[in-house]
Amino acid sequence: MLRTPRGGAGHGTAAADGGPMSIGAVLNALRDEFPEVTISKIRFLESEGLVEPQRTPSGYRKFSVRDVERLGHVLRMQRDHYLPLKVIREHLDAMERGEAAPLPTVGRQRDGEAVLEASDGPTVARIGRSELLAAAGIGERELEEWESYGLVVPLEGGVYDAEAATVAALVAELGRFGIEPRHLRVMKAAADREAGLVDQVVAPLKLHRNPQTRAHAEARTKEIAGLTVRLHAALVQTALGVRLP
Repeated sequence: MLRTPRGGAGHGTAAADGGPMSIGAVLNALRDEFPEVTISKIRFLESEGLVEPQRTPSGYRKFSVRDVERLGHVLRMQRDHYLPLKVIREHLDAMERGEAAPLPTVGRQRDGEAVLEASDGPTVARIGRSELLAAAGIGERELEEWESYGLVVPLEGGVYDAEAATVAALVAELGRFGIEPRHLRVMKAAADREAGLVDQVVAPLKLHRNPQTRAHAEARTKEIAGLTVRLHAALVQTALGVRLP
């Protein structure tokens, strides 16, 4: 649920009767559920036609409660279903017209483009460059720098694995504390070594002719990967002498 932002007169906060909100107040309202959201991302979503706030005579944006709810839907569908913005916009517009609109999900790739299928739940996805930039709230220059360090790697056709959005958002968040992409190369190298260890363990299962055995290899990969992530987090906490929530 979106919270009502705090603030006094002159800060553009929402009125008690659901009056118009400034972009800063909208940011505060969304951050409880979407900690990575930024003002630049809200502006980007506006430029893509996902929301159309009113403007004051002096040009300031004023968002209605409906605008904020729509932004919440957009961010939720990006986070949970990895849908392209164009598809999200068409889906929300259809819903507002009262039309039945099953939520599509991004399926397998065909010639570098997402194949959309109607579904009730998320599936393996690929996202485009513009969606990745919006999800992380960054610009082209930043993404190019991250790619140069191997933190984010495009796939064939210029698309990205959906997990790249999570990586990008975390790299951006660490940047707030002065941790630059070049500092993260050691983490990338460690992750690659851990992935190599997991692959080494499950490789015999992956090469098996039996389809059930190969399916078991995928499940075993996820299980071991989960354990390595937990171990990595525990080792870091031990080294720092802290305990994370």
